[in-house]
Amino acid sequence: MKLRQNVRHWAAKRALTTPVVGGYVNDKLVGMHTDIFLGKTEEENREARRAHLDDFFDATMDTYVAALEAGFPEAEAREITHVQANFDFFNHGWAEMMEIPADELEEHYRRYQRFFERHGITIDDPLGDFRPADGVAEAPSTPERMEEGAFENAVAGFADDAYVEAPDGEMHVGGREEPADVDVTMAPGAEEADLDDEAKAD
Repeated sequence: MKLRQNVRHWAAKRALTTPVVGGYVNDKLVGMHTDIFLGKTEEENREARRAHLDDFFDATMDTYVAALEAGFPEAEAREITHVQANFDFFNHGWAEMMEIPADELEEHYRRYQRFFERHGITIDDPLGDFRPADGVAEAPSTPERMEEGAFENAVAGFADDAYVEAPDGEMHVGGREEPADVDVTMAPGAEEADLDDEAKAD
């Protein structure tokens, strides 16, 4: 999958495992992802999908942290959560929100199969063990969009690895090395937290 990676991604990685700030960053990232993907669909569909996406993306934050703890680099941990989202979009027939075409889903699954199997994640059950105890809000499906076969926001041809585009436009296969001086306060939502000097440190 083709991803971007900049200082805010590194700061978010650090922040999500930092006391106090982690909760604020989690909530901000959930809202951002919901808004980004709702922006890919027609306005009349957006509010009906919002609660589902909020719940779903909140659960994938736990997947992201688990993937980091399992040793995946930042880009691959983040890609895992995007693959989960594309499984969910596929199941709902939300073709216009998919980042990868449907015929590449299996290939993405196989790349992370050991992690997915460990956590009960499948294409049919995108959250697996990360599904919240109280579930995820329901949202209407649009199976006719899948039948039309239009994946207007999908980028094909990047199923064999995580392809990361740096701010300078250079492409890095598998992502870049984490900077040594990551500032947690650069993470989305961190400005809302009351951080002391210790929490701000690396």
